[in-house]
Amino acid sequence: MFFASKVLGFLALPSNAMVIAAIAGVILIQTKKSPRAGFRLTATALLLIIAFGTLPFGTLLMLPLEQRFPPYDAGYGDPDGIVVLGGVIEPEAAERPDSGVNEAAERLTAVAGLARRYPAAKILFSGGDMLPGRGQSEAQVAGALLESFGIPANRLMLEGRSRTTAENAEFSRLMAMPKPGEHWLLVTSAWHMPRAVGAFRKVGFPVDPYPVDYRIPDTGRWVPFGAVSIGLRRTDTAAHEWLGLLGYWLTGRSSALFPAP
Repeated sequence: MFFASKVLGFLALPSNAMVIAAIAGVILIQTKKSPRAGFRLTATALLLIIAFGTLPFGTLLMLPLEQRFPPYDAGYGDPDGIVVLGGVIEPEAAERPDSGVNEAAERLTAVAGLARRYPAAKILFSGGDMLPGRGQSEAQVAGALLESFGIPANRLMLEGRSRTTAENAEFSRLMAMPKPGEHWLLVTSAWHMPRAVGAFRKVGFPVDPYPVDYRIPDTGRWVPFGAVSIGLRRTDTAAHEWLGLLGYWLTGRSSALFPAP
């Protein structure tokens, strides 16, 4: 299931599909039987790349994901624990002596602030991707970063086996062993929160969403992209989440098709 999801996820990303279509079109142009079809396919693929890279399709796709769960209300009381999901360490940069974070780094920086605000809360980082050249899981590298933020090691719980959001939920529950009545926060990117909450609810780990790493303005207005690649990346991110929501629901790994507050 893990490897199948990675392969299907690669093929289903809009930018990958457009490039594959363009290459197929160029190949058809070279044939004697279908040059016209090849030209049309290539032209269509290029037009789609330009459209999705410059027009607000990615913003429109991401808006309902980011707005599904509101910002956390501190009036809920002090949490007993905080779960933060991985995906913040850049694998290639992690080959260097000093680990490198990617654009989802707010998942970590937000936890630094939460740790100071709630000094009694346990902090569980969940992320098991092995980093090339380091021989360590993402959780181990992230744990060292959190300690450098001033969080004592005895407050940290490092879950280093999970490779997917569903495994994040399953293994975090086994490590945290939440007791009835306990209050745990879930920290992840706002656009990823619906799928994450659905996975945690499915395994019986109730959490309060603490969304971070917003990618679009809170008004949802379209801000022109500075590069075609930015628009394509936003479209890919949103499409990946929508397909993930559908896949998790169909395979029974989420509590709902589109989990709600």
